[in-house]
Amino acid sequence: MAAMKQPTASAFYKSVGETQTTMVTTTGSTIVVCLAACAVLVLCEYRGWKLAKVLLKILASTAFLALALQLDATASAYGQLILVGLGLGWVGDVLLLSQKSQLFLLGLASFLLAHVAYAIAFASLPFASTTLAIAFAVMGCLGIAVIAWLWRYLKAFYRVAVVAYVIAIFAMCALAIAASAASRTWPLAVGAVMFAISDIAVARNRFVAPGASNKLWGLPLYYVAQIILASSVAGVQASAG
Repeated sequence: MAAMKQPTASAFYKSVGETQTTMVTTTGSTIVVCLAACAVLVLCEYRGWKLAKVLLKILASTAFLALALQLDATASAYGQLILVGLGLGWVGDVLLLSQKSQLFLLGLASFLLAHVAYAIAFASLPFASTTLAIAFAVMGCLGIAVIAWLWRYLKAFYRVAVVAYVIAIFAMCALAIAASAASRTWPLAVGAVMFAISDIAVARNRFVAPGASNKLWGLPLYYVAQIILASSVAGVQASAG
């Protein structure tokens, strides 16, 4: 029986390179789909194309979920938490398509849990306690300012939910900033802060001044934030390796 031929080192590295190129191409295509769907979604918001809006929002949100899976999010505890957050965000996106108060509150709850999942993921990364304390202080002040701004527009049954939501998202931002400062790489903090700002657009549209203009800046910020957070899976796994 002939001996099994062993691959040469050059063949092995060529294979690895081809695999990496394929992954980059695939993930790049997924990002393009997400951003393109988001761009057309903004147009649909202005035009009032309801069915197209539903389909495009589901497509864009499915794309950021697919991106995390393509980057092997299930291979690490951090990645799994990010995947849970993205999945809850997907559910929240679908629920927020409705104008009904009950479904909006369910969507709010889904996003709140998404922020909790992200916060736990960021808390698992190295960070300095002093930096975290400063970040919490700054984010806390911003959170109080947002609640004060929204308060007079909120019906009684929204107030507890909105306060809990603001606490969750600004805590998530503080943890992301602390983790980014420790690693001296800032995409994670940028993604978290963009997510928080996009939520202000949602709140403004729902409670303060409804209009398609809120979607013009809110939707791009939201989807770019989700792409950044999904992509962080690869960076954390690379640093761990």
